[in-house]
Amino acid sequence: MSASSTAVSRENNPLEEIHPPPMPVINLGHISSDPSKRACLIDDIGKACRDLGYFQVINHGISQSVMDGALEAASEFFKLPSETKEEFASDDLRQPVRYDTSSKDSISVSRAFLKQENMGKYATEVRRVALQLIEAILESLGLGKGYLQEKFHEGLQLLAVNCYPKASQVPTTTVGLAPHSDYGFLTILLTSCQGLEVADRSSNSWKMVQQLPHALDVHTGDHMEVLSNGRIKTVVHRAVLNPEEARISIASIHGFALHEKVACAKELVDEQNPQKYKESSFSNFLDHLAANMDNKHRNFLESLRM
Repeated sequence: MSASSTAVSRENNPLEEIHPPPMPVINLGHISSDPSKRACLIDDIGKACRDLGYFQVINHGISQSVMDGALEAASEFFKLPSETKEEFASDDLRQPVRYDTSSKDSISVSRAFLKQENMGKYATEVRRVALQLIEAILESLGLGKGYLQEKFHEGLQLLAVNCYPKASQVPTTTVGLAPHSDYGFLTILLTSCQGLEVADRSSNSWKMVQQLPHALDVHTGDHMEVLSNGRIKTVVHRAVLNPEEARISIASIHGFALHEKVACAKELVDEQNPQKYKESSFSNFLDHLAANMDNKHRNFLESLRM
């Protein structure tokens, strides 16, 4: 799991106009209901992924106490003395527990110092939700129920935990994390308060996400765009500093195993839709990051385009 603290200037971000919702909200309680409701749900999920690459889920089956426990565990870590947190400092992106700091605190993966019971319960539950959503998204693409199911069930889950300061503590900026897309197929975000903005490609504007009670934020990632051969686009998003309070976020990122290659689904490649991306793995992504530490604007997905 990874944790950090960052703030960057809004001046570096081209999409400046901020628009309020509406945002897609998916009632996951219908995922196992009668076939007609499930079909409508899958259509709604597919449309949200194609149009925006982002939606919120409610009735996902994770209790409020489990969600609160995970946020509390993360908060307790960031209250530790600096020297304790620095024990986990590392530039090695493959370390199971890695801490780094800038103007936002952040830590990666899982271990006992994050109250393993609380964080472990949440990690297990959110993985279940992610697998349900991935299955539904692939069904919406016409790939069938259970497509590549074994690879997803054996795949990786990375928790990235961030602590963003209150806006008044960083007077030079309002952006906590610069615009970016996530590696992997799907990211599910749990957050303590409002502060997420997603890029709306249709209006070339940022959309502030209003935090619904007990809702989780869901983003499509780079490898979902690759697998879908561009039918679904990875979502660009950023974190802004909350004016009223510090913000904790826990991002659960889901993908294939470390060295497992992701390629465009052959069922989605034909003469009218030729292959658009090269295959790659999570290991390739880590190599890309390590090779481009001084060039933050060199996008991994762009390096895969054919």
